[in-house]
Amino acid sequence: MREARFEVLVGVVGAPVHRYLVRRADAGAVDDVLAETMLVLWRRIDDVPGLGDGTAVDLDEVLPWCYGVARGCLANARRAEGRRLRLVERLARTASELPTATTDHAELYDALRTLGELDREVVLLWAWEGLAPRGIAEVTGLTANAVSIRLHRAKKKLSVVLGRKNAVAAGQEQGKGGSEL
Repeated sequence: MREARFEVLVGVVGAPVHRYLVRRADAGAVDDVLAETMLVLWRRIDDVPGLGDGTAVDLDEVLPWCYGVARGCLANARRAEGRRLRLVERLARTASELPTATTDHAELYDALRTLGELDREVVLLWAWEGLAPRGIAEVTGLTANAVSIRLHRAKKKLSVVLGRKNAVAAGQEQGKGGSEL
């Protein structure tokens, strides 16, 4: 019964709602907004005025209500696009502000590259994002205990790598001196 009512509704309002959206939306967004509109109509099929049991449709009631749904879906799509554009702009600004690896921290970046991808992510979440092992576990899908172990081992490895570089640079024996994370 529900499917039959929806099919009748789409048959009656599909083309007019499509035309409504073509006149108001970007060409690339029309089909997406139309699909979202039809989804809302499906979900709210019992709320559509003038639809009745689906055999007799009162266009004067059905069509304005459906246009209202399409208008709301179009507004949602425009807001989402605006948020997406603002995010892209913010990311572009942030990317241009990031220090390059050739600045003061080249040695640290080189040391980080000696770690495996997951270990590097654990260290960066801890050092740069300030997350505790429990938070890192939530991000990575590991257990908090596994994060603690990985973090300990990665810090130890970084300490050795950075210590070796510092010791060689200072003319010391390898393995002495160094920086502790």
